[in-house]
Amino acid sequence: MFCNFAIQDMQELIKLYRQWSGADPVQTEKLPGAGSNRAYYRMQGTDGRTVIGCVGTSVEENNAFVAIARHFRQQQLPVPTILAVSADGLRYLQTDLGSLSLFDAIRRGREAGGRYDEEEKALLRQTIEQLPRLQFEGARGFDFSVCYPQPQFDETGVMFDLNYFKYCYLKATGIDFHELRLEEDFRRLAHDLTEQPSDCAFLYRDFQARNVMIVAPSNLLTPFFIDFQGGRRGPFYYDLASFLWQASARYPAELRRELLDVYYAQAQRYAPMPPREEFDARLRLFVLFRLLQVLGAYGFRGYFERKQHFLQSIPPALQSLRELIGDGSEFPYPHLMDVLLRLTKPRFVVRIFSFSYKKGIPQDESGNGGGYVFDCRGTHNPGRYEQYKRLTGLDQPVVKFLEDDGEILAFLDSIYKLADAHVQRYIDRGFTSLMFAFGCTGGQHRSVYSAQHLAEHLHNRFPSVEVRVCHREQGISQVFEPNRT
Repeated sequence: MFCNFAIQDMQELIKLYRQWSGADPVQTEKLPGAGSNRAYYRMQGTDGRTVIGCVGTSVEENNAFVAIARHFRQQQLPVPTILAVSADGLRYLQTDLGSLSLFDAIRRGREAGGRYDEEEKALLRQTIEQLPRLQFEGARGFDFSVCYPQPQFDETGVMFDLNYFKYCYLKATGIDFHELRLEEDFRRLAHDLTEQPSDCAFLYRDFQARNVMIVAPSNLLTPFFIDFQGGRRGPFYYDLASFLWQASARYPAELRRELLDVYYAQAQRYAPMPPREEFDARLRLFVLFRLLQVLGAYGFRGYFERKQHFLQSIPPALQSLRELIGDGSEFPYPHLMDVLLRLTKPRFVVRIFSFSYKKGIPQDESGNGGGYVFDCRGTHNPGRYEQYKRLTGLDQPVVKFLEDDGEILAFLDSIYKLADAHVQRYIDRGFTSLMFAFGCTGGQHRSVYSAQHLAEHLHNRFPSVEVRVCHREQGISQVFEPNRT
């Protein structure tokens, strides 16, 4: 059924291309998806020119994007040009801005833990310089009634996002909270975010590096903006918070301050700005709100839709939240702060598995891509002997066999040293999880012994760390709780 719908969508998109260009595309390539249900295609004509075709699932959302894009182009803002729209409103063509997003262009600095070079910083400055222009000139003369799903940032929308955080992330963590007290603080925060009028600005809503394309006309790199279909009238702080506190970007504090200075100076060209101290204080409210909102999105996409990319974004988002709230005293939301302080309290978890290679290496449930995998098959196998075949590495006769033989002890001695150093390094760097896995032929004797003994070793060596051991093929799990004293 899904394939039939996809084929039909493709045929209708090709039909729209034919109506626009007078000929069928010679090549159509589906582009990788991201967080939405929209599908994008790169379509090439006989002249080699390419355009982007979009298939949406909501006519109202498509109409909003098309209307905003056309208005922005009239304002000479750097966004794609709409080339054609289908009669039913579900498909449209736009100019192709290439394949280099800002997210990809600054990859080296991000993967180096926030050590951005001068070229990457220049791209960030260029992007943040354009944001006030997009917000204020984009709002000028625009009919916000076309926006979807709502024309204006308001308390209803804020409460929706805060409850999204509660139901899709907070409840999934299992942390205890008082529903009514949390709701009261949510309502206070929603009121504080919306109490000041915001009639003069366009709120992009998803202003982040993946939605900025880097185009090189005349050898001059220029940021262009896409995916603003959720835009509406709203406070300019929101987009600034979205961009500078993007979870995976890891902007160092000095660079973030520099980019804030750039934005503040540029914004004064378009609208009166509050004094800087007031500006910074109000921005922090929006950073708090945005971080809660993205945790809700990451929770839904990661925990419920099982998309690993979003799970990997949760630890840096929690770290940003931890840095923002400090001891919580700055924010007048007592129960929310209590919940967030408990939520962001660093807790390092070591997960240790035993497994059979015949059944594959265990998946890392944290979303971090796994850690160490050790092959126990080079050591003496008690499973070869009849008296041990029905036992496991947890049973004393097998334990005695392995320890009397001695090979497993030498094997583990090296692993203990490596594991101790690695766990300590992860703690020092503020990471939250690490995985070790031991495999053998059947996942019954040597791997079970090794996993259990590493778990006990780490529990004794690092009493503040939670250690979880899972003997997958035996269906046995155990948690060594940390010592909180």
